[in-house]
Amino acid sequence: MASNKSSSGSKRIMVPEARAAMDQFKMEAANEVGVNLKKGYNGSLTSREAGSIGGQMVKKMSPKRITNYERESRTAMGHCLKVRYISSFTL
Repeated sequence: MASNKSSSGSKRIMVPEARAAMDQFKMEAANEVGVNLKKGYNGSLTSREAGSIGGQMVKKMSPKRITNYERESRTAMGHCLKVRYISSFTL
């Protein structure tokens, strides 16, 4: 099955006005993970450093939602069953 995306399409910003906001977002993510990112070319970054920046950005864009609640057991009176739901979404 053929893909509708070009090989470089995933890096292209679809809304040109968003470039400054994405650059700022990338700088904030780099700061949060302790990577010294400068404006312009960053060819001296290791793969691990670059990946940690991208990972932090994805983590911020797709946070996990955790919900804990208790409900009465359906098998025995007075018993409680703890249930934890973890979900995530992507944009």
